[in-house]
Amino acid sequence: MTKYELDKEEQELLSLFKQGKLKQSKTMASDRKAAKDAAILHMRKNARINIRLSQFDLDKIKRIAAKEGLPYQTLISSVLHKYADKNL
Repeated sequence: MTKYELDKEEQELLSLFKQGKLKQSKTMASDRKAAKDAAILHMRKNARINIRLSQFDLDKIKRIAAKEGLPYQTLISSVLHKYADKNL
């Protein structure tokens, strides 16, 4: 069982792979490393910002983060990332 939820297309591909209808590529290891390296570079948090929020908003954000089991700064970063990617 995977630790991530697969969408319909991913489930179909996994099913085909398990049935032996798909084979691993000969360059899979190097492709995986290249993808991992690209993701690390893309997600590197190397910029700092300072913002002012109302205490009321910050307290609400902290409560939401606690409920989600996240540090509040991670939650804020996630929301900003989703907004920047137009997914929010």
